[in-house]
Amino acid sequence: MEQGTTQIRSPQQPINAAPLRYCLYARKSTESEERQVLSIDSQVKEMLQLAEREGLEIAEIKRESHSAKDTGQRPIFNEIVEEIKQGKFNGILTWAPDRISRNAGDLGRIVDLMDQKLLVEIRTYGQRFTNNPNEKFLLMILGSQAKLENDNRGINVKRGLRTRVEMGLWPGVAPLGYLNQKLMDKKCQVIVDPVRAPVIKKMLKRWPMNITRAESSTTG
Repeated sequence: MEQGTTQIRSPQQPINAAPLRYCLYARKSTESEERQVLSIDSQVKEMLQLAEREGLEIAEIKRESHSAKDTGQRPIFNEIVEEIKQGKFNGILTWAPDRISRNAGDLGRIVDLMDQKLLVEIRTYGQRFTNNPNEKFLLMILGSQAKLENDNRGINVKRGLRTRVEMGLWPGVAPLGYLNQKLMDKKCQVIVDPVRAPVIKKMLKRWPMNITRAESSTTG
């Protein structure tokens, strides 16, 4: 976490309103689903530039490397929620809505904070969300879209694995005695392990003989 410096008041903020203090939240999952998302440092850089242009006060910068698919599993996000309740921040600055949440539970917590007027504003690179019915509705749609992408991704992965099995391919780690093909045009194919396969073959041949001997010794 990093302490920020106070900037001038946002021109969009009413004069009689409480000053907005933003927490800059940058998140990136380590999972393959987010390979195309900006790195955490890039998110911070872009949002700091936005804050400078718009005159936003950033009270603290928080970074997190964690998936947002499951509710309540992100320590830094949970910390932000509690600090908003304590009045430390009343705004969130983040790259995109799906950086805040990709599940219904965490999204509901954010909307509840807005309903309680504890969270005044969420700013992303191209959007602004306040305690306005239309803006909250749009935020919930964008969050639900991210959840839909997660759910569909899981279905598509399972369907892809099932299809590969039906084609006679091996979509996982090759069993003992075989090796996965590393060539991209032969993905999901396995070859015989020249080192381990002969040893395993000998073991399997001797296994029935050992069982027979064991049975003979017990009956004798």
